[in-house]
Amino acid sequence: MKTSFSLLFYLKKPKNYIKGAVPVYLRITVDGKRAELATSRDCEPEL
Repeated sequence: MKTSFSLLFYLKKPKNYIKGAVPVYLRITVDGKRAELATSRDCEPEL
């Protein structure tokens, strides 16, 4: 039986975002089922 697994790190900007650091989120997908969590890290979107 094969299992598919993926990790995706992405920046999640709030709707009223102007500038500054935004939180980094992690999405884990196993066999098509997703789970999202915050990584407690911030990053500048320009970087």
